[in-house]
Amino acid sequence: MTSAQSDWREFTFTTHDGLELFARTRGPLDSRATPLLCLPGLTRNSRDFEPLADAMIGEPRLFATFDYRGRGRSQYAEPSTYTPHHELTDAIALMDRLGLNQVCVIGTSRGGIIAMLMAAVHAPRIAGAVLNDIGPRLEPEGLLRIVKLLSQPARFGSWAEAISSLRSNNPGMEGLTDEAWGAFALRIFREEHGLIRPDCDPRLADHFPTAEEIRAGKVKDLWELFAAMKNRPCAVLRGENSDLLSAATVEKMKLVHGGLKAVTVRGRGHVPFLDEPESLEAIRDIAAQCDSG
Repeated sequence: MTSAQSDWREFTFTTHDGLELFARTRGPLDSRATPLLCLPGLTRNSRDFEPLADAMIGEPRLFATFDYRGRGRSQYAEPSTYTPHHELTDAIALMDRLGLNQVCVIGTSRGGIIAMLMAAVHAPRIAGAVLNDIGPRLEPEGLLRIVKLLSQPARFGSWAEAISSLRSNNPGMEGLTDEAWGAFALRIFREEHGLIRPDCDPRLADHFPTAEEIRAGKVKDLWELFAAMKNRPCAVLRGENSDLLSAATVEKMKLVHGGLKAVTVRGRGHVPFLDEPESLEAIRDIAAQCDSG
């Protein structure tokens, strides 16, 4: 464990339906700067934000993040509760636990959907957001890739096998060193009984659209939710090689939100790691706008 990683404060909190969820914070608890609430992707966990927090270490801003139900070190739940609505309720519970009235949300993929939902349902609690490779329209190609990943019974006999799978299942991630791929694997896999497995409940697939539904165009667009963001500082980061968020969708988002900061992250697919220079610049800009009200 690096000294930066050891700076995290770890704790658990209880949801409205009695689950124990794992969370952690880093940075000054008494800072006057708008806190960053970091919400991970569908199968990811709070470790996903270590590169971002390490890149911003020393800045006077609180980072708060947690493992959704069924992910990481949080308790697994009834699969019917693995939904953005339940995860939003859990995020609000974390904010209440920490006494945070309002936050700037850094939402990666699924986390960005939760950010848009927060703006629509709990408007006073969100000052602004950075949507990491997510928007109101999800491309079928990317959704089908996620369905394939969720359907694979992933168990690996070694970390080398897990990293090899990670490379093949994350297209468009360019220029990563072997060390970076290894660090990536440590954030999303865990070792259990001598095997390496994704650090999430495999039953997440139970409430994700099926391949048939995706091909039939039954996945609804989220333009109404995104419109709730239009009076708040907001940025969208699009991986240059993303298969889930198209350039055309970003252009349409700019028409809905006149002040949207749209950034293309070079050499990244779905999703950027958030420590890239262009990602950091956007995050700092939106956070500063939230600070100024």
